[in-house]
Amino acid sequence: MKKLFLIGLKDLKLMFRDRAALTFMLLAPFLLTIGMGFVTGRFSGNSSGLSDIPVVIVNLDNEQLGDALADVFNSEDLADLMEPTASSDPEAARRLIDEDKASAAVIIPKGFTQSIIPAEGTMLDPDFVQPKPVQIEVYANPSRPTGAGVVKAIVDEFVSRVEEGRVSGMTSIIGLMQSGLLNPQNAESEARALFENVEQTENAAITLKTDKEGAQAVEFDLLAYFAPGMALMFLMYTVSYGGRSILAERAQGTLPRLLTSPTSNAQFLGGKVLGVFFMGIAQVGILILASALLFRVKWGDPLGMVVLILAAVFAATGWGVMITAFARTPAQVASVGSAIMLIFGILGGSFINLEQLPPLIQTLSKITPNAWGLDGFTTLALGGTLKNLGEPIMALLLMGVVLFGISVVLFNRNGVVQK
Repeated sequence: MKKLFLIGLKDLKLMFRDRAALTFMLLAPFLLTIGMGFVTGRFSGNSSGLSDIPVVIVNLDNEQLGDALADVFNSEDLADLMEPTASSDPEAARRLIDEDKASAAVIIPKGFTQSIIPAEGTMLDPDFVQPKPVQIEVYANPSRPTGAGVVKAIVDEFVSRVEEGRVSGMTSIIGLMQSGLLNPQNAESEARALFENVEQTENAAITLKTDKEGAQAVEFDLLAYFAPGMALMFLMYTVSYGGRSILAERAQGTLPRLLTSPTSNAQFLGGKVLGVFFMGIAQVGILILASALLFRVKWGDPLGMVVLILAAVFAATGWGVMITAFARTPAQVASVGSAIMLIFGILGGSFINLEQLPPLIQTLSKITPNAWGLDGFTTLALGGTLKNLGEPIMALLLMGVVLFGISVVLFNRNGVVQK
């Protein structure tokens, strides 16, 4: 294991000594990010960002909590972000999503409020059994992952706050009753009062902050999209640059000499791959940190950001290693890597939001780490946390595993690292 890290760190040091590589890995994406900021008005205060996300609200509950959630989507705080439409037919709402006329449908089933708030006169009934909470359905449009993700995050946060209030409030009421500080006859009215102002909570991650900082978070900073977009695009150059060093060492004759030492083929290849991984982390991490320090881009949950970067670099490294396994010379890796960088940049949405592209392009984008990575970064910038990143992180990890598996087979078949 120590040899793997030493080989990987050696390649990382060599990268930082290569001025041409550093210019392309760090300076180029950084300058492009600044350029996109000027073009979109980010630096002139005219950022438009995400806005008017179409969502269909089907409120079959028509009681306290169902009305509260519907009010959230129709609130002034979300007037610029959401474009809600009311419907009474769940099937009609789903058809609108299937026809790509909205980002998501929020279906609040009948009995949602009663499954959480005890019905009047039932709390003190020893024979009453509280029903299980009724689940709210978010019918998402797969061709609009960003908009659907925002809708889902709002619903998840609302449900989380309701459940948190219910559990903590009921615990407090039971404790007061046991200590004699609350008359059992008044317990029911106190329990129902817990939910009277649920729609006015100020703790939601995306939705309900009314101060200046919260308004900016809802408006969405365009650089929070373009900065990772540029970083992810040039990440493909970085991983191909690292993979190219494997073939370069063989061509220069240093590989056979290295393998005569007590270093196995697996250790050498693993160390080189680890070096590529380190390069990718360094590049994306530096660009994200620079955008936070210089442009005050707010990336949200730090833990979610770190895990997302690791997953995105892992998937991109898989592509870089597979390109190396197919190539025969360092020059082939460089040319193919540059082509893949541009293709993935376009397919993955580094220049244009995927929701504005044709459905076929949106489907093809799923093969790129760019699309999944941007989906995750957008979720974080809109107030999401690590728990909201399950889909993009799992997709990136699965992509990396599959690509690494293919690469190992190709390396063994081609005898790239044989003594």
